[in-house]
Amino acid sequence: MQGTTVRRVGLGLAVATALTGVAACTSQGSSDTPGRDDRAVRGRSLAALRSAERVTEHAGSARVESTTTMGSLMSMTADGTLGWSDGITGTLTIRYTGGTMADTMRRLGTTSMEARYLPEAYYARMGEKFAEQTGGRRWIRYAYKDLGALSGGSGSHLGDQMRSTTPNQSVKLLLSSGDVRRVGEETVRGKSATHWSGTVTAADVADAALRKQLTEAGVTTETVDIWIDKRNLLVKKVEKARMSTGLMTQTAHYADYGVAVRAERPPESDTGDFADLMGKRTGTP
Repeated sequence: MQGTTVRRVGLGLAVATALTGVAACTSQGSSDTPGRDDRAVRGRSLAALRSAERVTEHAGSARVESTTTMGSLMSMTADGTLGWSDGITGTLTIRYTGGTMADTMRRLGTTSMEARYLPEAYYARMGEKFAEQTGGRRWIRYAYKDLGALSGGSGSHLGDQMRSTTPNQSVKLLLSSGDVRRVGEETVRGKSATHWSGTVTAADVADAALRKQLTEAGVTTETVDIWIDKRNLLVKKVEKARMSTGLMTQTAHYADYGVAVRAERPPESDTGDFADLMGKRTGTP
């Protein structure tokens, strides 16, 4: 029973933690008026979004606050700092607030955990009750290459997504299609920002890797709204996607671009490896 419990929890955590990423799969091109074939307007819109993508990417780090709901599986919040200048790094505090995932975590003695992202893997700190099932080890290491073991290989999508969970990815995906519209000027947490909106399907995305992510996640249609401030930085996004597991909704706010980011690798003696827990290296069925 112990091996079965660890296996089940490990799978759930890999899926849920991956969704703490700040960008999932998003939207389409650009037109200030829906249905209007105006090349000049479209050109100006694309130029504005390309500028926002570059500026946001070059900022290198930011403070993140997000909420995510995924059907009946889970609802959760995440906050912390992320950096992306040399692979994804950072530390987030994740709190499960509802769904079956929260029930699972509650049975393990906690509904929150710390996640540390490093370029080659991320680490999840579990509670003491979970440590009793893993030889006293409080951390689980998820190497991105090992996530392909999930669900017959679909876990590789999670690894790719986690390594592309940077704010500029939402803008990049909007640029990958052709139906983005400029909604107008709005206020986000007291600051003026330009609101853009669009929809996308996997067939709309030219980038093969991004198209694969949508397909493997079972996304049929997704909408994305982003808000760009006067400095050309993404300050908010809202994504909604119909997935094979239900409706996914995620809202994220970004602030303090350029903030210092720390993500220390947990002690090896206090860390269990995901592949080992899944029986990949021990021969456990």
